[in-house]
Amino acid sequence: MFHRWSLVKHPASQWSTCGERSHETVRVVNDDFKRVESHDCPMSTCAAPAGSPCRTGKGRVAIQYHTARFRLVPQLAKALSVPTPAVRKPGSAWIELPRPRTTGTEPGGHVHLGYARASTARQSLDSQLDALAAAGVTRVFSEKISTRATKRPELEKAVTLAREIRASGVAVTLVVHEHKRLGRGIDLATLAEELRASDVGGAA
Repeated sequence: MFHRWSLVKHPASQWSTCGERSHETVRVVNDDFKRVESHDCPMSTCAAPAGSPCRTGKGRVAIQYHTARFRLVPQLAKALSVPTPAVRKPGSAWIELPRPRTTGTEPGGHVHLGYARASTARQSLDSQLDALAAAGVTRVFSEKISTRATKRPELEKAVTLAREIRASGVAVTLVVHEHKRLGRGIDLATLAEELRASDVGGAA
């Protein structure tokens, strides 16, 4: 049975942090970076487009958003800083990400992508593939590779495609037979947060 993937539906309060402000405390929550990234950065030295984090002069992802950018968000007008979330990999090489779809636009359809994985070459993927087909998945990415592998090419392809489809305004859900097919522990939690940040749904 497939059910809604709870890992991508954490209440905002579980992801909240607080920042000290003069005379008052402005609460910065997990989703605030999405509001910041709905605007182009007005700093000429950055000029990051909507959907992408701010960048440094050396072409790296900045550890926090530029003040001129986050203060375009009314709720953050009095904030002293807004940190770049881990999902944007602060300090890594900056690349432009897809622009967010226009606010208020209804998704144009819904795509279900599937991912199946076996840990060894001897293991069969048949039961996973049958379950994904029964769930209405239109495209499946599969591979035989250990959970301990740091790179899983087919999973990376599935996530990349899911993000591209979502950026085009189409709702998308990544479906797996079991959560452990995606990973375990912190790796699974990190992937769930990345999907959530991209507004990609998950089901298992």
